[in-house]
Amino acid sequence: MRIGLLTDGGYPYATGESRLWCDRLVRGLSQHEFDLFALSRSAEQQAQGWVQLPAQVSRVRTASLWTADEDILGTHASKRLLARMVTGGGGRSYGRRERRRFTAYFTALATSVCTTGATGGEDDAAGASGGAGSGERSEDGRTGRRAAGAADAQFTDGLYGLAELAREHGGLPAALRSETAVRVLEAACRAPGTGRTVQTATVPDFLALARELDRVLRPLSLDWYDEESLGAVDLCHATSGGAAALPGLLAKRFFGVPLLVTEHGVQLRAHYLAAIDTSLSAPVRALLANFYGRLATEVYRQAAIVTPGNTHARRWQERCGAEREKLRTVHPGMESGRFTALGESGDSGPDDTLVWVGRIEPAKDLIALLHAFAEVRKSEPDARLRIIGAPAQGPEGATYLAHCRVLAAQLFPDEATDAHAVGDNPVSFEDIGGAEVPDLSEAYAAGGVVVLSSVVEGFPISLVEAMFCGRATVSTDVGAVVEVIGGTGLVVPPRNPRALADACLALLRDPERRARLGAAARARALELFTVEQNVAAFRGIYLELISHAPVRREADTVDADGEPRPFATPPEAHVQGLWTASGPAPAGAADRTARWAAEPRTVCAGARGAGGDDV
Repeated sequence: MRIGLLTDGGYPYATGESRLWCDRLVRGLSQHEFDLFALSRSAEQQAQGWVQLPAQVSRVRTASLWTADEDILGTHASKRLLARMVTGGGGRSYGRRERRRFTAYFTALATSVCTTGATGGEDDAAGASGGAGSGERSEDGRTGRRAAGAADAQFTDGLYGLAELAREHGGLPAALRSETAVRVLEAACRAPGTGRTVQTATVPDFLALARELDRVLRPLSLDWYDEESLGAVDLCHATSGGAAALPGLLAKRFFGVPLLVTEHGVQLRAHYLAAIDTSLSAPVRALLANFYGRLATEVYRQAAIVTPGNTHARRWQERCGAEREKLRTVHPGMESGRFTALGESGDSGPDDTLVWVGRIEPAKDLIALLHAFAEVRKSEPDARLRIIGAPAQGPEGATYLAHCRVLAAQLFPDEATDAHAVGDNPVSFEDIGGAEVPDLSEAYAAGGVVVLSSVVEGFPISLVEAMFCGRATVSTDVGAVVEVIGGTGLVVPPRNPRALADACLALLRDPERRARLGAAARARALELFTVEQNVAAFRGIYLELISHAPVRREADTVDADGEPRPFATPPEAHVQGLWTASGPAPAGAADRTARWAAEPRTVCAGARGAGGDDV
């Protein structure tokens, strides 16, 4: 099987959140062939190069989302296509017909983005919120849902229309930053029915929005959409939503390639969180939120299967319009081998030490942890806290670390056992790789209780690592923490130092309980969160999707020696009726999907069933 792996800011680059997971997946599925289609996020990321790729990666195509317009094509783009994309088809600006098409498509896109209620969720809530006497609210809700459905249709018309225009004539980046685009945005924002925040937008806001839309829509202008690139793969696997999924949408649109979308953290939620710290104005933030909301809805609608990494992400996806029958929870796979020695040692760790491991940043709320430790010290004067990790990149991480050091010095002045001893602070800040903490397993071995104090968390990687090590844990109830812990650790509310201190004291004083919880945590982690579990799940999902896909290339049914290729012809091709059709599925085909395919489930090993509308 030939898989088109779509990434955004990760694999195959040496830095990026998805690189480890993707590399383990590709290496674990060595029987398949992978084509990588990668978007990069910064010059620094590109400068650090790629990881070493396994033999099953046959081709890599890259593109930048951060460079100037003339550099946004993939590394294999020709100069002729480059000039064509910037100036218009054939090295010229758009002609009258192309300008009319662009204006019509972009107007549809802009109108849908300016319509309030990007996913229809607010209207759904309004329609469902009433009890007795809520008939008027329900009618408003139905009206809102109809409006949202019409706006979604406008969005898809505009999005795919712009993609077809870019594929035929190029020139889309220049057009998106043209005066025409700005005037279209202004008219859409001033139209009746838009929200009050959107109507306050000014000319600088329209210019900023046009710039942001140009950046996020750059995948539409890439040279990936032909029979030799995305048209040659059997399946597209987008490793996140948003920009990474756009090439997958177009591959399905132009070539009928099935789309699988994996989101360990929901891209729309990440955009909402990032927008808080942005310098963009309120109208631009609102419009971009609408855009990403409608894009998420379309990605979930077109995907044959969506695999959230945890139940927390799954709830977000359902809220954004993902159908339950398409959702399969596949937990991220993590390497457990380096923690085996510690996990099987039976050692529950020192009775007087708490340890925190991770990236130091405000979301981890080390301030609350330090105040909680002050409460712990009142009852256990000999207790110690070891904070092990490096600050997040950028000035914010360094500033936060400095603030934590100052607070620790204020709360815990250096203490000495007698008048002739040197004072020592019970809180230490350490990096992995030093003499005392040479590797990650030693970091978890340093404490009897591993603490997670975050206020924002997706999938808690450090928590799973502590579980592999057989350590008892105390965590705050954020993100997927409760789902990961599953009763094998103590969970307290976030931003509650008193509760955090009480839980830590309970475990520090009870070594037998720590040992029981640690053993249970290790068994749970080995069952649910290993690389082997993750690879087995996707192996089954890949085979399921390709077995329900029609044969698109007769030449691929035999190899170079004339022998039949395994799985080149799906078994359904031999069954009369629905599966034998080589074109689009007939009307109502989705309604005739097997009953067992409609049950949502969590995938831990294999995958079975059929999902999606790409039959």
